[in-house]
Amino acid sequence: MTEDVTLANTRLVLPDRVATGRITLSGGWIAEIAEDGAVPPGAVDCGGDFVTPGLIELHTDNLERHINPRPHVDWPHDAAILAHDAELAGTGITTVFDAMRIGSIPNGRARYAKYARGLASEMLSLRARGALRISHFLHLRAEVCSETLEAEMAEFGPEDRVGLVSLMDHTPGQRQYRDVSKLKDYHMARGSMSEAEFELYVEDLKALRDAHGDRHEAATVAFAASCGAVLASHDDTTAGQVAVSRDYGVRLAEFPTTEEAAAACRAAGIAVMMGAPNLVRGGSHSGNVAAEALARAGLLDIVSSDYVPSALLYSALHLARVWDDLPRAIATVTAAPAAAAGLSDRGRLETGLRADVIRFADTGGAPRLSGVWSHGARVA
Repeated sequence: MTEDVTLANTRLVLPDRVATGRITLSGGWIAEIAEDGAVPPGAVDCGGDFVTPGLIELHTDNLERHINPRPHVDWPHDAAILAHDAELAGTGITTVFDAMRIGSIPNGRARYAKYARGLASEMLSLRARGALRISHFLHLRAEVCSETLEAEMAEFGPEDRVGLVSLMDHTPGQRQYRDVSKLKDYHMARGSMSEAEFELYVEDLKALRDAHGDRHEAATVAFAASCGAVLASHDDTTAGQVAVSRDYGVRLAEFPTTEEAAAACRAAGIAVMMGAPNLVRGGSHSGNVAAEALARAGLLDIVSSDYVPSALLYSALHLARVWDDLPRAIATVTAAPAAAAGLSDRGRLETGLRADVIRFADTGGAPRLSGVWSHGARVA
């Protein structure tokens, strides 16, 4: 349930500055912002903690981790969705686009099964029953190197509130795995296949891309338009690939793998999103461009937690130190993703917007969260 609350004696992270002040949440919305040091009767004295908009996550694999906590383990989905929802709330994320793969390979060495339609229905049912703490949208990751993409897309429509559709192409030898040895190292480390099996696996994926890839790309672009969803590219590597993305109407580039591609995105008016783990670790686990290098070059717009939800706020504070600009850094996880996703009702501390806010202290290392409100309800 929503609550009326005033958070006073805070450092408000506004779009262009940090100001001492207070913020009042009422009926699920931001009712008042005042820049003064007063602590009115009944207000919460925050002792100088920061207050920012709730974090907005556009690309996270976290739900899949809860659904399949171990190989071949399918956890009860309602329980997994609720645990995922609570985990995100506990890290300051108040809006999430839950990533689900569409496009499967039922046969062959690269086999993986369909799951998105059933999982999306379970998510939508929980949301309709008011069981979720934060705001959830669907993010469909369309795998063009697959057999069943068109049939799986046909199971979704405008009523599903698909907010984001990504063009995914994990064919070995290009994009994220332009260096095939990185993909080989990944599978060898997992012990999932022998060297001979890996070579056959690569051949299978390349054959699938040759047979279906171009048709699947065109179908995905049309599908995103039919749903009114934002279209995103994934792992653009060259200026040529970015030019194709631009012509498709892509508005968001997820994890470009080179500075060349990020610069081409900037020239094309495509927002660049990079992973928080890349920022925190100081580089890409796949050997691609470092997110901090793009930040220092002025080519980073949005940060995603990717596979570590708690990294989102942590990475924003890291960026604040890189840029010496906290409002600019916080915008990469609030205002910028909201704008890219077409959400005009959140992402900034402004009266009349959703009361999605978080309170935290900067310990000089990891942030310490002490309050999260989603549409005015205290959720963590």
